[in-house]
Amino acid sequence: MNGQPLLQVQEVTKRYQTSTGQAIQALGGVSFEVAQNEFLSIVGPSGCGKSTLLKMISGVTRASGGAIRIRGSLIASQHRRMMGMVFQQASLLPWRDVLGNVLLPCEILRMEHAKARQEALALLELVGLAGFERRKPWELSGGMQQRVGLCRALVTDPELLLMDEPFAALDALTRDQLAAELLRIWSVRRKTVLFVTHNIAEAVLLSDRVLVMSNRPGRVLDIQTIDLPRPRTLDSTYLPPFQEYVRTIRARLA
Repeated sequence: MNGQPLLQVQEVTKRYQTSTGQAIQALGGVSFEVAQNEFLSIVGPSGCGKSTLLKMISGVTRASGGAIRIRGSLIASQHRRMMGMVFQQASLLPWRDVLGNVLLPCEILRMEHAKARQEALALLELVGLAGFERRKPWELSGGMQQRVGLCRALVTDPELLLMDEPFAALDALTRDQLAAELLRIWSVRRKTVLFVTHNIAEAVLLSDRVLVMSNRPGRVLDIQTIDLPRPRTLDSTYLPPFQEYVRTIRARLA
């Protein structure tokens, strides 16, 4: 990895205390780095701490041990401004229209309204939602709601985009369509992306590297470099090297 990484996770652990006083080790000594503009996916079994890891990077919860650094500095509240987050559920505010939902982080950060609105409209056009600005969330399909959620995460121009299984609640066809859409958007607006998924093929399609985690307590089993040419499309999934990457990662998980 050339130069200083954008994100460093160093021997990070996480322990929870249950209501009965039992200690649960969720993460055990996780270490990896993410370069500027890299797309890194994290795969692993349920309960291995993938989502917990994203929460610690975003500052929602604290690590029990180890260190998380952004550009060499320990993560702190000021770093939240440089992050965008996309969740499994779009979690749009039902009383706000599409444009109002996208602009919400800009209002929280007190950004200039005219500039923020221009950026929001450009993003909605980029994801194919031009003309839907005044629609309410309940008027949109699940895939359209996730596109709005992606716009909301990107509207503040974050350096680091954290995506926690954003397509998991969608049907297979819509999921494939949004994966292809994400590839296209990432090629236009290159960001550093940390993407959590259970879907190995999805991880291989999207990523520069795939981090494979163990069962709880979650540890890094392997980091697989995906040496496939870009730009990629859904047709890339039929290539023999693509299938070999999927088999290798599945075997590592098994």
